Order: sequence, then C-alpha cells, then structure tokens
Amino acid sequence: MRSVHYFAYRDGELYCEEVPLKRIAGEVGTPVYVYSRRTIVEHYRRLDEAFSGLPHLICYSVKANSNLSVIATLASLGAGADIVSGGELYRALRAGVPPSRIVFAGIGKTEAEMSSALRAGVLMFNVESRQELHVLNEVASRSGLEAPVALRVNPDVDPETHPYISTGLREAKFGVGIQEALELYDEAARLSHLRIKGIHQHIGSQITQVEPFRESVSRLRELVLELRSRGMELEYLNMGGGFGIPYRNEEVPYPADYAEAVGPLVKELGCTLVLETGRMIVGNAGVLLTRVLYLKDTERKSFVVVDAAMNDLLRPALYGAYHEILPVEEKGDPEKVVDVVGPVCETGDFLARERSLPRLRPGELLAVMSAGAYGFTMASNYNSRLRPAEVMVDGERFAVVRDRESYEDLIRGERIWP
Repeated sequence: MRSVHYFAYRDGELYCEEVPLKRIAGEVGTPVYVYSRRTIVEHYRRLDEAFSGLPHLICYSVKANSNLSVIATLASLGAGADIVSGGELYRALRAGVPPSRIVFAGIGKTEAEMSSALRAGVLMFNVESRQELHVLNEVASRSGLEAPVALRVNPDVDPETHPYISTGLREAKFGVGIQEALELYDEAARLSHLRIKGIHQHIGSQITQVEPFRESVSRLRELVLELRSRGMELEYLNMGGGFGIPYRNEEVPYPADYAEAVGPLVKELGCTLVLETGRMIVGNAGVLLTRVLYLKDTERKSFVVVDAAMNDLLRPALYGAYHEILPVEEKGDPEKVVDVVGPVCETGDFLARERSLPRLRPGELLAVMSAGAYGFTMASNYNSRLRPAEVMVDGERFAVVRDRESYEDLIRGERIWP
C-alpha cells in the first residue's frame, strides 16, 4: 500500500493541500510541524470503512500525536482515544472525546490517574499486572465506583519490528502471559469493585505484515472461549494497534487486509473489536519543516546543518529511523551524499545519514516527511532549545495550533534558590 497524503510538488514547489510550505515557513518560522487535516480524515475513514462489517471502535492512540486539534478532528469523526497517562486523559477530554470511548492503557498507572479516569467514566482500563489489578480495585472501592477492566495479554508473537517497539514477546515488560491471564481473570471476577469488560493485546508498532495480527488474535480468541466456559462474558476484544506505514516506499498492508485477517475470528465471538491506532492515521499526515543553516565538508564527510535537531524529531537518533527528506523547492542540481544534522551537541543528533540530496545552499527549506507520528510528542527542550510550532492545514487555510515556545516558556515553573 502506498500512503495517501496531500503533500505534493506544484510547479516545482512543495505544497500541503492548497498551501505552499514556503509560505508557512515564511510566516511561522522554522522548525515547524505541518499537519494535513485532509490526510488525517482520509486515513481514519479508510480504516473505519475497512472494519464496517463488524462492531468496532477506533481509539486513536494519543501518544502518536497529542495536539488538541488533531484529537478534536478525529473525535468529530467518531473516534475514541487510547491513552496512557493522566495528561493524555486531560487532553482527550478537552478535545471532545466522550469518556465512554476512552481506553486507559499503560503499565504504570498511578492511583491519582486511576481515580481521575474512574470519575471521568472511561470505557475500560487495560490492566497489566496482578498488583495493578488489586490497586485499581482499592481505588474504585474508595471512590464508591466499579472499574471496568480488560487484561493485557502477552500472546508471545514476534511482530518483526524494531526491538524497542516490539511489545508482545515474553521478555517484554508489557502484559501478562496467557496462563497467568486465566488466573488473573478468576481473581478479577472475585474482586468487589471490578467489572470484567474485555481482553487486550498490543504486540508492537510499525508492523508491516498481517500475519502477526492474525496469529495473536487467534490466540486471544481461544482465551476468550476458555473464559466464557468459566462463566465470564467479555464484550470487547482489543487487538491494539501498530499498523505500519511507508517511510521509504515500503509496501504495507491496506486496512482491508487487516480486517480480512482478523474480522472472521472476532465476528464469531460476538465481541466489539477495539483498534488502538495512531501512526497509520497521522504518520504520513505531517512533515517537519527545517531550514539549512550551513554546509560543512570534512575529509571524510559532508554535512548539511539545519535548524531542526534530535530534540525536535528523535526517531532517527533513537531508532535509526528513516524519514524521506525533500527540498521544498524542487531542484535539478546533481546529488551529493550528506549527513543532515542539527545544532544539538551530540554526535547522535542527525535527521539522516549517508543520504543523497540535491546540492543545497544556506537558507533553503527541507521537508522531513512522515513526521506526523512520534514527532512533536517526543520532542524535548534538550540544550534549552525551544520546541517548534505546530500548524494545521485545511484546504487553502492554515493556522498555528500550537505556538512556538518562548524563553519564558522554557523557564516557567523554575526559581533560583537560595
């Protein structure tokens, strides 16, 4: 599958929908994240339509891109939210996601976060350990409420992705094994302030094959049947997310391919399928615009120094991840092999290594593609750098949906002592 997105050259200039990226850079400055609303909507609708043959709920994975305008756009289409912190709960509610469509995941929920989510009335908690199960029951008891739960089961399926984002193997910190899950469901059924609602898995991210999902859901299906034989009725089967996207023209499955693989397994159970997808919806919907500062040649390397850095987009430094880089103004110049690096004082501060790019000049703009997921959400203030602005484009219009930080923002909450 080739990604559908609305970034394209027109008369030698790169546009987002109907807006030239050069105009955004000129008005807002760089570095800046730019999101295509049309792409976000298109990706959500394709996924929703692919699973239209069975009851389902798409819970957008807020950690992928937590901008309020992104979440609100998806909420307006009927999406729920997959959250992993109290902060993400706050964002989802502020953006208009109904609490009844929010699933609270994450291995380290605090009692305060549990209490906030219970009071809000979230759909369910994805519980990851025996201790968490008992703490949640205690919190619910103190609140006089009943906590809806699903256990996160580790199906021990290899998703064949980067080790850092592979979460469904036995050695991962996430979830519980199938045998332990049977014991914990029995325990949960005996606890006074828990209500069993479903079962959950999440085997990894950026998975570019269908088979790991088919295999893992098949294992969950067997577990659901065993639990039903013990008198437990599960309403929801949450298969997690992790659907991969093309970063460098990879062939990845269509949404319909996933639906065809897991749909029959879920349909015969009569469960509502929950999908926790983020990257598939927003990954190719965003770019990071950056400006060339300097060109530097050494005996062994040629460097293009830009004003974006690893603190703005961490994925290349963290995972060795590939992002296509395009000149905003199309060039016919001969290509040169360069490293694209930022100003941060780390050797690992790079956006691309050994990349063939047209010969560039200081002041030219580059677009780092497929940066809509795990871009700004992983950004930091390392080196006391200001985090970039975020812009949303809708047709011929665009707006800043998060202001660029100021130096006052940088030190807000700090004080000199004594």
